[in-house]
This record gives sequence, structure tokens and C-alpha cells, in this order.
Amino acid sequence: MQPLSWWVQCLVLRTLPGPLQRLSRSSGSGEDDDGGEAAPLRTDRSPSPPTCGSFKACRNGAFCLAAALAMTVLIVLVMHLFLDFRPAPSHKESWQHMFVQSIDNNSISNHLKEITKEPHVAGTAENFKTAEYVEYTFKAYGLDAHHKDYDVLLTYPLHRLLVLTQPDHEPIKFSLKEKAVAGDPYSNRSNIIPTFHAYAPSGNASAEVVYANYGRREDFQKLAQLGLKVEGAIVIAKYAKIYRGDIVENAAQAGAVAVVIYSDPLDYGNNATQGYYPSSQWLPPSGVQRGSVFRGIGDPQTPGWASESGAERLSVDDPAAQLPRIPSMPISAEDALPILRSLGGPVAPIEWQGGLELSEYKLGRGPGRLDLSYVANQTVTPIRNVFATIVGSQEPDRLVLLGNHRDAWTFGAVDPNSGTATLLELARGFGKLMEQGWRPHRSIVLCSWDAEEYSMIGSTEWVEQNIDVLDASAVAYMNVDCAVAGPGFNAAASPQLDDLLIEITKQVTDPDDDDQSLYESWVVSSNKSNPFIDRLGGGGSDFAAFLQHAGVPSTDIFFAADYPVYHSTFDNYNWMTKFGDPLFHRHVAVTSVWGLLALRLADDEILPMKYEAYAKELHSYALEINSEFLSSNAPESVSIAPLFSSIKGLQASTHQLAQEVEALKQEGMQMQSGLSSGILYRRRGLNDRLLRAERAFLDSDGLSGASWYKHLVYGRVANNNYGSLSFPGIWDAFHQATESSNDTANTAKWAAVQHEIFRCARVITRASLVLQGKIT
Repeated sequence: MQPLSWWVQCLVLRTLPGPLQRLSRSSGSGEDDDGGEAAPLRTDRSPSPPTCGSFKACRNGAFCLAAALAMTVLIVLVMHLFLDFRPAPSHKESWQHMFVQSIDNNSISNHLKEITKEPHVAGTAENFKTAEYVEYTFKAYGLDAHHKDYDVLLTYPLHRLLVLTQPDHEPIKFSLKEKAVAGDPYSNRSNIIPTFHAYAPSGNASAEVVYANYGRREDFQKLAQLGLKVEGAIVIAKYAKIYRGDIVENAAQAGAVAVVIYSDPLDYGNNATQGYYPSSQWLPPSGVQRGSVFRGIGDPQTPGWASESGAERLSVDDPAAQLPRIPSMPISAEDALPILRSLGGPVAPIEWQGGLELSEYKLGRGPGRLDLSYVANQTVTPIRNVFATIVGSQEPDRLVLLGNHRDAWTFGAVDPNSGTATLLELARGFGKLMEQGWRPHRSIVLCSWDAEEYSMIGSTEWVEQNIDVLDASAVAYMNVDCAVAGPGFNAAASPQLDDLLIEITKQVTDPDDDDQSLYESWVVSSNKSNPFIDRLGGGGSDFAAFLQHAGVPSTDIFFAADYPVYHSTFDNYNWMTKFGDPLFHRHVAVTSVWGLLALRLADDEILPMKYEAYAKELHSYALEINSEFLSSNAPESVSIAPLFSSIKGLQASTHQLAQEVEALKQEGMQMQSGLSSGILYRRRGLNDRLLRAERAFLDSDGLSGASWYKHLVYGRVANNNYGSLSFPGIWDAFHQATESSNDTANTAKWAAVQHEIFRCARVITRASLVLQGKIT
């Protein structure tokens, strides 16, 4: 709205006698004026006061002027009051709109093409070049950028050998290579790292082969029921259901001496019904999924502390390093076919059959044998995290963090650099806002992590080093890893951020249907009345250290949960432009949601966190546990009542908090001038409780058998590092108790269940006290 003085000047000029109008115009322009029309306004300078056509001069100039001035004042006051009451968008909404409008799909595409032009495994010169590119780009967009290096244990392949022997057949020595495909210039590069499993130990094995389906614990239990002896054998298993490191560990626990894992066409080739890349999106028969088999998180040699130069380091042979015990290799479906064809023994269960050209999958053992040899180069090498910081104008000590990792097993067009390209577009968008005078209320930190593929190393080392700063200052961490792999929006979050995610997706257009919002398509794909929001208990990406170790509320967003060329040579820019996101509109949608999340968390006066959803969800988890207890042989002495009691207290606290938030908002709205120091102080205190309540769910002892993981509400599944579980300590203790047949051991195990119930009840009560903001 124009200032009051503008309207006064306009109307006064209209009532002046003609000579005075001309005098005013000529004095304003510095030029003579003949009383004609005013020159058009220019956009490169402040507009002159509005001028009007000539009025017939009044006969009685003085009287006319006085009357006109009185009428002018009256009209202006009425107009100003009217205009003051017109609805107008808030300043924050204007910045949000400006940010979304600034996002450019071509800019994202260009960044992705540049970052993925070479393979860039962590610790290599190529990956340091991507770090330099990200830091340079942050600075070019006007952001304050820096980097932080760590020295960490990484592994690379030196020697690989796999040979199949069987009676009356020539030995088959597998090439262990992915074949180049026509039309994909990336696939014939000579600098692509060979297929391998990171952290697999060096070793040799020669044994008969056993087929173990997906390598889950229940698969090995099934083999035992069928009389198949795994001890001393080499296991062949399929990717797709659980983390590859857990496949190797399950095999080792069953007595296997080595493992090979392949991508079956049933899971990665649409059961061979649509052809393969580049004619379709599906993994070619020679495609191989690389990846880590380390089941921990961070640098294996520095568990719990940062791996800076000169830091204390465990021996690789130290059990605390938790490195794999038996060698393993990833192989292609093309190489798996003759191995599975060589097996005799019982026919595998119907649900174990796959998509290879076999009449039936059999379990073995033999007559096929594998000779496996692997030599790893384990080396301590530098990695580099890159950061950009936009310092907050009001609360610079409060940190809103956004992160993506940069390293890839090959080119990484989906994993992870679709996320890197959106991170750089975020930086460009925030830079545009800063050019227009915007500064966030709280500080925003953009994080580009290194060595995530080895086991979230870059983010974990940084969190471990900055744990006390994060405890005092972190508002939230928002992760994007594989930003786009195809259609279909997905999200995971801490429950108090659910409503914020939903609000924001209602503001963003669905990139695959302009007639609906992203929220509407998300609801449809969830097959529910509300969109499905997953939880972050697993170890699948860089959110793990923030939520599970530091207790920072977190989110993770992406399009398409799975994609067939994962961790292979074919995850490149060519695949992305053909199948993942040809127009990069899904990238734009991810950038929009990610950026709006940051703007809301950085600029909202009261943090948009609603713990009522958290309390409701905990109650549903407790009901599930209670139902399972009632249907088991749990002794009557084991009670879940402490858990229900603590959740009831949390529900009361969240209800009281919601009333307090609303009252403070209303009080702020009623202030006619600037907010008083009292309101600002209370707002700050309320926000501190909102951001710190998540920390209360941490326990210093951590999960039983996995003490690094401190969060007692959300944690990983014991035999699947990708899986997320609520109250993991209770469930793990419960499963151990129900699997025990020894009465003495069973009594002790049920006591452990009760202990875990009390531990969870205690952290929930602590969260209630934090939200209340009062001491007992």
C-alpha cells in the first residue's frame, strides 16, 4: 500500500489552481512544463508524485483552496482506513512464493550433469573435485561457505576372483564386470570402480553352494527346517529385502564361509517382461549393485568420537569395530545364472523362485562349487564435508540444517546427486532472496556430506564432533538423498513434523499432474485418507546420526522409493533423462518442499512442531505391544502399564502445550506496536522446549547391544539396518524371550523385557517434563 503522504500529495495536487499545479510539476521534474500530460513513469528511478489533468481555476482561490484541503484530509483518512483493512499476504508468504518461483529445472539439470560427469567414490580425486564444485557454487550464489575434512577408514578392491566348478563341466571364471550398453556413453568408461563390497575382509573360500533366497534370518531358519546345512558352504542370495550387510552377517551366523549376492530379474528387471536398459528402465543382466557391508555407522575405527587427524583409532581386528567376518562379493544376474543352474538338492519353496531362465530354483548343496578370492585395500584417507551458512537475523544460535551426501559408487545420478543438484538449487534460491533483502530469523546451514555410501561417515563424524552444539542449538535436520528416481512422492519424519510436511505439500503442484497438488497425489499413492509418513529408525541415510544419536527432529523426502539401476554403472545422467525425470519437474518439486520446510522452520515465530501427533503415535505403538503380549506366553509379572502411564502424561503435556502456543500467538497478534520483551522471552522459551523435547527420548546407555544408537522410541531392526522399528529395545527383548525354551534363561529374558519397558517409560516422562517447561 502507498504511504499516507502519497495520497495526500495526489489529492492536494488535484485541488490546486492550474498555475500551482504546473509549478508543482515543473519543480518536481526540474524542467519547464506547458501544462500537458505528465511523462510516463520510468522503472529505473523512484516515481515522481502523481500529477493530474488541469482543473478550472477557482474564482476565489483562497476559499477554494481551504475547502479543498479540508475535503482532501477527510477523503484521505477514509481511504487510508479502508486500505489498512484490506487483506494482504504476509511478508513470510511473499518470501516463500518468491523462493518457489525462482526454482529452475534447467539449473538443476545443469548441476546434475556437471557433478555426475565422472565416477566419484569417496576418497578419490574425482570426489574431491565435486566438493570443490559445491563449495565454489555456494560462494557464487552469495553464501558463506567452508569445508571440514576427516581422516577415515575406507576400503577399495585390489583383487577379485570367482570360479565355478562342477563335475563334467569346464570351470567358469566370471569376469565380474558390467558390460557397456549401446546409447549410453557413460557405461564404457574405464575409470569406474570394479564391483565390490566395501569393508568385506580379504579372504579365500572354496565350498559347495547353498541358495538362501533373500538372506534374511527367516530364510536361514527355513533352510535349517529343510535339513540344508549351511555351515562350511558359500551362500548365494538375492538383493531386495534387507540390507546387504545383514545378509552377510546372517550367513556368517549360520556358518557360511563366504557370500555372493545378486540382483534377480524378478526384483530388478520386472521379471524380464519389458526388456532392459537402455530400452527400458530395468537393470541389464550384467548390472551389479555395489555397496557397503559394514553394519555400524560412521568410521569403524572411531565409534563415538570424530575421526580427525591424529585421533585415537581402534584396530580393524578389534571386535568393537564391528567389521564383517567373512568375505563377500556382489555379482550380476548373468553370473548368478550358471551358479544357480549348477545346484541340485531340494526344489526351493515357491516363494523363493525368481526371474532367471531356470525351470526351478534349487537349494543345493552342490554339486556346483565356488572358488572365491578377494583382497581389499583398507586405508585411512581424507574425506570432505562442505557447508554453507546463512546467519539468522534474530536467533543466529538456532540452526536449521539441510543435508545431502555427494559421494557415489559410480556416477550417482539418482543416488545421491539428484539430491546434490537440488541442494545447489536451494542455495541459488536462498541467494536470490538474500539479494532482495531477506535474512532468516534463525540460521540455515546447508550440508554436503562425504562417504555416506560407506556408512554415513561424513555426517556421523561431524555430528559426533559437534554433538554438544547440536544439543543446544539444532532445530531440525532435513535430509534428501535420492531426491528423484521416478514418480511418486514419499516422506519420512519425526512425528511432530508431520503436519508441517502436509501443509507444505498442499502448496506445491504435483509435477506429474498440474491439476492437483503434491499432497493430493501423495494421498492417492498412500491408499489412505491421509498420506503415509514413514519413520526414521533405520540407518539408510544421513538422518541417522542426527535423530538416533543426537535427538534432532528430522525429515527425509524423495520421489520413488526404489529404482532398478541402484549402485550400478547405469545410475547416470543418461538414465535420469530417459526414465527418472526427463523434464526435471520432480526435482523442482523436491526443491520446493525442501526449501519451504527450511523457510518455515527458520522464520516462523513459534516453531511449527506438533507433539500431539507424537503422543498419539506412541499410544498406538503401545497398543501393538500390548496385543502381542496378550497373545504370547508373557508371564503375568511383566506389565506394560508403566508405558501407558507415561504416554498418558505426555498426552496431557501436549494438550497443555497446544493451548499455550495458541495463547501466545493471540497475544502477539493483539499487540499494536512491537512485541514486548516479555513476549519475546516467552516465545524463545517455548521454542526451546519444542526443539529439545526430542532429545529427551535419548538414553545415555543406548540400545542393548548397539549403544551408539541412543533413541529409545525409533531405532533400526536388529537384522535389517534399513528397517525402522518403534520401541526397538522392547521388541528385541520380547523376541529373545519368546524364542527361548529354557525356563531359567526365559525368566531372565522376561526381566529384560520389563527393564526395557521401564526405560522407555522414563524417557517419555522426561519428554513430558521438557514440554511442560517446569521442574517437579
